[in-house]
Amino acid sequence: MEFKTPPRRRFNPDPQKPVQAPPTPQLSQNPPVGPVVQNPQELTDTTGATEPETATPTPSGDYHLSSPPASKRSKKKLVVLIVLIIVLLATAGAGYWFVFKPKKVTQTTVSTSQEVKKEDVAVKVTSPLTGVELSDASLANRPVTGVMIENSPDARPQSGLTDAGIVYEAIAEGGITRFLAIYQDTKPNYIGPVRSARPYYVDFVAQYDAGYAHVGGSPEALNDIKSLGVKDLDQFYNGNSYVRISERYAPHNVYTGFDKLDALNTSKGYTSSKYTPFVRKIDVPQTPTAKTIDFSISSALYSPQFVYDATTNTYKRFQGGEAHIDQKSKVQISPKVVIALVMDKSYDPDGYHTDYKTVGSGKMYVFQDGIVSEGTWQKSDRKAALVLTDKNGLPMKLNAGQTWVSIVANQTDVSYKP
Repeated sequence: MEFKTPPRRRFNPDPQKPVQAPPTPQLSQNPPVGPVVQNPQELTDTTGATEPETATPTPSGDYHLSSPPASKRSKKKLVVLIVLIIVLLATAGAGYWFVFKPKKVTQTTVSTSQEVKKEDVAVKVTSPLTGVELSDASLANRPVTGVMIENSPDARPQSGLTDAGIVYEAIAEGGITRFLAIYQDTKPNYIGPVRSARPYYVDFVAQYDAGYAHVGGSPEALNDIKSLGVKDLDQFYNGNSYVRISERYAPHNVYTGFDKLDALNTSKGYTSSKYTPFVRKIDVPQTPTAKTIDFSISSALYSPQFVYDATTNTYKRFQGGEAHIDQKSKVQISPKVVIALVMDKSYDPDGYHTDYKTVGSGKMYVFQDGIVSEGTWQKSDRKAALVLTDKNGLPMKLNAGQTWVSIVANQTDVSYKP
C-alpha cells in the first residue's frame, strides 16, 4: 500500500480572499548559493554529512524539523563533560608542577646544609695533656716526656718552661726549688738546665706513663725509677741525647731538646703514653677576686708570685722580684691555671733533702678566670693519677692551656688579694 503526502496548505489570514499561488520563481544565470533540497524529508548538514530528520505537522498544517533523539543528546553531553574533565585535570596538573616542581636552588641549599652539618659534627682533636685544640691530630698520640729543670740563681733564666703543658714545682734541697716540666704535643728543641731526680718528682712523672729525662738523682729516686718501672731517660746512660753548653758552668749547663729526646724515646720503644688527664673546660673569665697570688714555698728568692692578666686570662709568673721569662724567647711564663697542693713536707735523715707525702689526699686551691676555688686532691698510689675535685666532690674542671702546680706545706702558705 502506498501513502501519499497531503498537499501543503498555506495559511490565509483573510478567509474572504482566495489564496493565490506564489509567483513562479525566475531562474537566475548564477546557481543558487547554499544547498538545494531535493527531498523535503532529507537535509544536508553543513559539515557535508546527510542525516534524515522527521517532519512533524503543526496544528496549522505546517511542518517543522524535530530535535535529535535523546540518546544522541546524551552522547554530546558526555563528550562535552569528558572534554571539560580533561581540561580541568590538565590545568590542575600544570599548576601543581609549577608550584611543587623541584628547583635547583632547593637542591643546592640541601647540599650546602648537609656539608655544614658534616663540618659541625667533625671531631676537634685536643691535647690530652692541656685540652688545647690541635691543628695536627698526630700530636695527641705522642709519648709524654718529663724533664727535670733547675731553678737555682745560676740556672736562670731557664729554657723550655713556657712550652710545657704542665709544670710541677717543689723544693729539691736546701730550700732550692726545682721544676718537672711535662710535654706531649709541644716539642721545644732547647730545654734546660737539666738536673737530678727526686722521689716525689718520680711520683708525678709516673702518673703520665712518661719518659723521664734527668741527670742522675738521689739514691732513693734512682731506686724508685727502677721499682716503679718508670721509662728512664737518664743522661748518665744516654749522653748523646744531651749537650753541655759553654755559656754556663757545670752542673748548670746540661741541655736537651726534642730533636734528641724523640729519637731516644723511639730507640727505647717509648712510642705512646696511657694516662688519665685533668678534666678541661672553656674559659669563663669573671670579676677578679684573686688578682695577686703568693705561695710561701721557700725564701723570697724562690717563692713565686702570680699576677692575673684579664686581657689574656692568664697568670704572669714572678720570682725573686722579677718576671720569670724564657731565656731564648724572652716571653714571660704565663699559665692559664695555677694550683697549690697542700702536702705534708718532711726531711730525709740527712736533714737536707726534702720529701713530700704524695699519696693520700689534702687541701687544694685552684686559681683560674680571676677567681679561686677550693677543693681536694687525691692520689691513691705512687703511679696513680692525681685527681682534683671541687668542694662538692665533683671533678675540678680546668681551663685549657698550661697548668702550673706548686707544692706547699701548709694552707697558710697560700695567700691572694683582689
